[in-house]
Amino acid sequence: MSSTAIESTADTLSRLGINADFASSAPNLHKNLQLLSSGQIELAKMLLEMGQSHLFEHWADPGVDDEEKKGFFDQVDRLNSSYPGGLASYVKSARQLLADSQAGKNPFDGFTPSVPKGEVLTFGDEDFINFEEAGIREAQKAAFVLVAGGLGERLGYNGIKVALPAETASGTCFLQYYIESILALQEASCRLVQGLSPPNGGCQTRIPFVIMTSDDTHARTVELLESNSYFGMEPAQVKLLKQEKVACLDDNDARLAVEPRNKYRIQTKPHGHGDVHALLFSSGLLKIWHDAGLRWVLFFQDTNGLLFKAIPASLGVSSTRQYHVNSLAVPRRAKEAIGGITKLTHADGRTMVINVEYNQLDPLLRATGQVDGDVNDETGFSPFPGNINQLILELGPYIEELTKTGGAIKEFVNPKYKDASKTSFKSSTRLECMMQDYPKTLPPSARVGFTVMDAWLAYAPVKNSPEDASKVPKGNPYHSATSGEMAIYRANSLILRKAGVQVANPVQQVFNGQEVEVWPRITWKPKWGPTFAEIKRKVCGNCIISQSSTMVIKGRNVFLEDLSLDGALLINAVEDAEIKVRGSVQNKGWILENIDYKDASVPEQLRIRGFRINKVEQFEKNYSEPGKFSLEP
Repeated sequence: MSSTAIESTADTLSRLGINADFASSAPNLHKNLQLLSSGQIELAKMLLEMGQSHLFEHWADPGVDDEEKKGFFDQVDRLNSSYPGGLASYVKSARQLLADSQAGKNPFDGFTPSVPKGEVLTFGDEDFINFEEAGIREAQKAAFVLVAGGLGERLGYNGIKVALPAETASGTCFLQYYIESILALQEASCRLVQGLSPPNGGCQTRIPFVIMTSDDTHARTVELLESNSYFGMEPAQVKLLKQEKVACLDDNDARLAVEPRNKYRIQTKPHGHGDVHALLFSSGLLKIWHDAGLRWVLFFQDTNGLLFKAIPASLGVSSTRQYHVNSLAVPRRAKEAIGGITKLTHADGRTMVINVEYNQLDPLLRATGQVDGDVNDETGFSPFPGNINQLILELGPYIEELTKTGGAIKEFVNPKYKDASKTSFKSSTRLECMMQDYPKTLPPSARVGFTVMDAWLAYAPVKNSPEDASKVPKGNPYHSATSGEMAIYRANSLILRKAGVQVANPVQQVFNGQEVEVWPRITWKPKWGPTFAEIKRKVCGNCIISQSSTMVIKGRNVFLEDLSLDGALLINAVEDAEIKVRGSVQNKGWILENIDYKDASVPEQLRIRGFRINKVEQFEKNYSEPGKFSLEP
C-alpha cells in the first residue's frame, strides 16, 4: 500500500470515528480499505461492531478478488436495507431468540389459552347468503395479496406453483383462477353497489392485486402474466413485490454464515411469508390504497383452489362484525396437524388471538389445567378452529400498526442442534416469520376474530408430493395435486346439490396410492357463480347430473333448466350471450385414466395427479356473438 493510500485510509478511519482496534480485529479488511467507498466502510464498521469480523478472515490481499470484495458489500447493503431496522437489528433479535431456544424457553410461558370469539357459518343458509351479499358490497373496497414465493419442487413439479392447473377439466391454472375470481368480485360489486355491469356499464372499480414473489419465482411469474395478457386483468392493477432472503446464522452467537462455495458471500435463506407485511409497508401501496378509499386487505396463499368460494361471506363477516383481523378457518379435529386459532391471556393481562401450532396447543392446554388437552367437543371437532392462513385485515388499523413496527413481524428460530448440549448446529439456521403472526403485536383493543367454514368449501391446498401423500394415514387429508383437483369437483357438486340439482354420489378411486372421492367433473368460470345466490339464480327445474359426467361452463349468462347430463358438456360464451340449456345430453364423455407418477414420458402436472382425462366424446357449443339462445340437444 502506498504512503498516500495509507494516509487516505487513516483519514477515512478518523472521519468515520473508527479506532485502531478496527485494524487489529480484521487485518485483512484493513489492508483492503482503499478499495471501498465511505458507505462500504460504514457497513464494515457495522459488521465489526456486531461481532462479525470472521467474515473477513479469508479475504485476499488487494489486487486479488477485488470485484468479489465489492460484491460482498453490495450483498451486505441489500441484506441491511431489506430488513426492518437493518442487519444490526437482525443479529440482536437472533441472539435473543437463539438464547431462548438454547435455554428451552417456552414462547407461551405465562399465557392461558381459551377459545376466541368468531363466526361459524353454514353454507347456503340465510346467514351465509346475507354475509355473501355484504362481502360483495365490500369487495370494491378491497385489495388482494397473493403470497407466491415458492416453487413446486416439494410437489414433484419444477415450475412455479401458481402455474399448475387447479383442475384439468378446464385446464385453468391457479393464477388464472385467482385473477378471474378477483375480476368476478369486482364486477359483481359494481353491479350490486352501482347498478353497473362492465364492460359496458362504465364501472371504475379496479381491485388491486399484489403478488409477493421471491428470487425463485419472480421472473417466471412475470412471464406467466405477460404471456397470458394478465388473464384479462389490466396490467396496472397488478403489482409484484419481490421478497429478499435473510442472512444465515452459524452458531448461538449469531455469527453470520459464509457461503460454502464463495468466501465473499454470506449464506442466505428465505425469511418466511411474514415478509409480506414489511414489503407492503415499504412499498407505499397501503397509503395509496387508503387514500383511494379502500378498506380491506385480503391475504392468501398460492395453491388453494377453493378459497374464493369462501371469500365473499368471510369479507361480509369482517364488515358486519367490524373485525380488524379476520382469520379464515375450518373445523379441525383435536390434535390434527393444523394450527388452532386461540385466544391467549397472559398473567399480566395481555391478550392476543393467534394461530398456535398443533404440536404446541395440546401441551399448552395441559400445562394450564385442562388435563385432557385438545379434545373434540359435542360437534365432533376441537373448539379451536383450524387456521388456513387466509387473512382479512382492515386497512386503517393495519397501517397504524405497521407504522409502529415498520412491518416487522414477531420472528422465531428453529435451529437443528448437533446434540443435547445445544452448543452447535448441524447446519446454519435463520430467523423466520409467518404472515399469520401479525396479530402478536396488536393492542388488546384490536378486534380479532375468525370465520369458520366447512373444509369442503374453503380448504384444499396442494402441497404434498405423490410419495408423501400416499404415506398420509387413512382418513387424513392428502393435500396433494390429486386431492386438490378432486376437492374442486366435490365442492362444485355439493354447491349445485344445495341449489337443487340432483348430482350423483361419488365413487372411490385410487390414484398415486391415494383413495379419493370422484364426483362429476363440474367446473365453471368464477364469473358464472361468484356467490351461492348467483348460482341458485342460474339453476331451475329438474336438473340431473350423473357421476361419470363432465360439465365445463365458460360464460356468465348460462342457465341450466331441466338439464339431464350423462356425458361431457362444454359451453363457451361471450359476455353478452345468454344461453338456456335444457333437455338431455348423452355421450361417452370423458374418462379418467390412471398414470404412474414415475412415468417420465407424461408431463409433470399430470404425473403428480396420477390420472389424465381421455376426452372420448363431448357435446361442445360456442357462442361468439351477443344475443339470447336456447340450447336443446
